[in-house]
Amino acid sequence: MTATTTKAGTADDREPESALATPEIEEWRGVSAEENDDISTRGTVLLRRRSRALLADLLRPYKRWIWVLVVAVVIENAARLSVPWMVRRGIDLGVPPLLEGGSGRLLYETVALMAGAVLIQGLSRTFFLRNSGTVGQKVLLELRRRVFKHFQDLDVRFHDRYTTGRVVSRLTSDIDAIMELLANGFDSLVTAVLTMVGVGVLLLVLDFELGAVCLLCFPVLMLLVRWFSRASSRTYRKVRETSALTIVQFIETMTGIKAVQAYRRERRNSGIFEDVAGRYREANIDSFKLVAVFMPSIKLVGNLTIGVVLLYGGHRVIEGDMTVGVLAAFLLYLRMFFEPMQDISQFYNTFQSASSALEKLSGVLEEQPSVVQSSDPTPLPHAAGAVHLEHVRFEYAKDRPVLPDLELDIPAGQTVALVGTTGAGKTTIAKLMARFYDPDGGRVTLDGTDLRDLADDDLRRAVVMVTQENFMFDGTIADNIAFGK
Repeated sequence: MTATTTKAGTADDREPESALATPEIEEWRGVSAEENDDISTRGTVLLRRRSRALLADLLRPYKRWIWVLVVAVVIENAARLSVPWMVRRGIDLGVPPLLEGGSGRLLYETVALMAGAVLIQGLSRTFFLRNSGTVGQKVLLELRRRVFKHFQDLDVRFHDRYTTGRVVSRLTSDIDAIMELLANGFDSLVTAVLTMVGVGVLLLVLDFELGAVCLLCFPVLMLLVRWFSRASSRTYRKVRETSALTIVQFIETMTGIKAVQAYRRERRNSGIFEDVAGRYREANIDSFKLVAVFMPSIKLVGNLTIGVVLLYGGHRVIEGDMTVGVLAAFLLYLRMFFEPMQDISQFYNTFQSASSALEKLSGVLEEQPSVVQSSDPTPLPHAAGAVHLEHVRFEYAKDRPVLPDLELDIPAGQTVALVGTTGAGKTTIAKLMARFYDPDGGRVTLDGTDLRDLADDDLRRAVVMVTQENFMFDGTIADNIAFGK
């Protein structure tokens, strides 16, 4: 073996957590925005655009089904909105003949129509729930597949800085947040919009003057919704971030429990966990405070409007300008009008959580591996085993080189032992030879061929790395022995 004097640095072989976001990386690109609470307006717009693009891509194969489900929701809401109208018909046209000793046929017909409307509403709802659940689960399955495959494809350099806890959080709590949006969020939004528009039109048709009075509350409601949407955007992003940090801290502590107990870190780790769990609690409390203002405000506006309608409508009924049936229908429609506002607030809760989750998942999927196979690889069917590290420079953290300028030649057939202090770069050299990383400068060759020019299959067949600590996968001993086959 021939080797020039190495200039291996004394930096630790592990990449520090601070390397996750470097100044060169744009604030919104990839995973760099995950812990950034101060994202610019343009960065926020780009994050949302990226998230919407991911969601649209996932939903694209089910476009026809989505339209079918929208039609089902429209039918359900049309049937529901017809009930107060039939109540008006029954009171104004069906009851008077009975009071005068006449036939009750019109009233019975109205009751039968109401029963039919309720049946249509129930069948439409059943159809929607069954099929929306199926579509939602297919979308989530595809998302899980993409994220899992992409995490596997990303190189070791990414996983050195992106902790296991974050990976688990992406595949569990973030997926769950999107599942909640697909299961209930869109249904709530579509139902709320259809109900409010439909009720608004019907109120004006029933009695234009009283309907116009009722709709005076609409601008106030929109101002409340706009305030809530803006205020909740940052709050729910903070909830998702602190939730992820709590999961990360728990998983990393449990994964490294041997080291924790060996170095008596239990108290220190408990303090860290209490801190992140406390931040998660405070973020949730902030979100509850927003809801505590929004929901009572909606109810206050609704009750005041109903009071005005009852007072004004009652006077008109006494004066003979309005029938009792119309007033009853008005009150029922107003109840329907304000109920969706609560659904909208719940939708915003779900939507903001899902948006934050989509931002993180789309960021992960945007990350590209730095170690990629050549588009035109050089074949190496039988490797002799000659390795040459030619002026190799490598660093985990910027401006902290582990290998400043390494020149190392290992002829085929030689057995070589690398000896040095902890952090001198021994493990790094082995990882470079296995191409877990690419050097920042220089090159590593196998039988004269740059590792970057080899096909992955040829490289893995020629170079095998046995780590200092072995990992046992769940299964039999035979399964673990045959893992690489």
